[in-house]
Amino acid sequence: MSRESQPVLPGTPAQPELPGTLPDHLRAELIAFRRDLHMHPELGHQEFRTTAAIKARLEKAGLRPRVLTSGTGLICDVGTWDGGRPMLALRADIDALPIPDAKTHVAYRSTFPDRAHACGHDVHTAVVLGAGLVLAELDRQGLLPRPVRLLFQPAEEVLPGGATDAIASGVLDGVGKILAVHCDPRVDAGKIGLRAGPITSACDRLEITLEGPGGHTARPHLTTDMVTAAARVATDLPAVVARRMDARSGMSITWGRIESGHACNVIPMHAELSGTIRCLDIKAWHEAPDQIHAAIDEIAGVHRAKSEITYVRGVPPVVNDPVVTELLRESMTARRGAESVEDTEQSLGGEDFSWYLEHVPGAMARLGVHPPGASVKKDLHRGDFDVDEAAIGVGVEFFTAAALIDGHRALIDGHRARPTT
Repeated sequence: MSRESQPVLPGTPAQPELPGTLPDHLRAELIAFRRDLHMHPELGHQEFRTTAAIKARLEKAGLRPRVLTSGTGLICDVGTWDGGRPMLALRADIDALPIPDAKTHVAYRSTFPDRAHACGHDVHTAVVLGAGLVLAELDRQGLLPRPVRLLFQPAEEVLPGGATDAIASGVLDGVGKILAVHCDPRVDAGKIGLRAGPITSACDRLEITLEGPGGHTARPHLTTDMVTAAARVATDLPAVVARRMDARSGMSITWGRIESGHACNVIPMHAELSGTIRCLDIKAWHEAPDQIHAAIDEIAGVHRAKSEITYVRGVPPVVNDPVVTELLRESMTARRGAESVEDTEQSLGGEDFSWYLEHVPGAMARLGVHPPGASVKKDLHRGDFDVDEAAIGVGVEFFTAAALIDGHRALIDGHRARPTT
């Protein structure tokens, strides 16, 4: 039977159950794969072991992965693209965070003192790998209606994100739409969260250096009172900018580091502040640098401090395409029923998946990783973050359903577009 005659869409009377479920032996393997990555986390642009492990498993399945030109990360096509209708891409990020793993009760704790998979990228990687292996088996059986590209992207945590380098290397060539998941500890395992339109926020990095003549704490009037100047910048900047930007933009300035001085009776000559700027609105994101520069100069000037500002552009908001979001809703419903999909809000977190959506339509879903019934919900970017590993199988079957449903629709559209004779 030809591929084009294989029915894969759910919900029509003559069609069998949607294929692409995860066999138990592969489920166990993917959990073990995720735990191995969790024990060996690698930071952005350093994911050599992770890349090699993914590549080896895909090659074992008879696939032909290609390492990105940056040396880490890879793409792999399941099925052969003939240059016709564009492919669907499934994206995972593979890097870890530079924080200690604080878990003490699991055997797969990080083996590196200051690195941890505290954002769930190990889960994202296992999900896309598993989906690729399942889809490869369906392709061998003639059940994959259209090729699918697997994208394992490095350096998501390094602004402006490894996505920009991946795009420049051609990972979207032949791709018509792109999907991703991100772990969400607020959503129970077995469910996903969806939102059409913006689902994350823009995120930039701000570094400020203040300089001025220091001196004795007995005579602050003869100095630039640097600690006070830094404190005023830290407290006043968010308030000043909030009055200069549309309140609906959701602008948030939050500090992660303030340093100044070494002795209690010495007014320092130098202070540094580092933080992030996040906003919900794309227009406000474009306006933010000018507004923030002006406000810092004004506040520092009042205290006779000279300011040097480094504003690092990060990522725009992830804006989910409504049609692709509906594909994700249908796919999860086909696997686990309508009750497995819940609406979610736009967060202030940043994600470089947004850069792909500047080129092709796509959508990101929030993958539930919270153990159902557990009282404590551990947030992302915490050293004790962990997941309910049942989420891996849920993500795999969710992605395979999306690939099959989308691929079958592409075939139907292709038939309709053909001229009659």
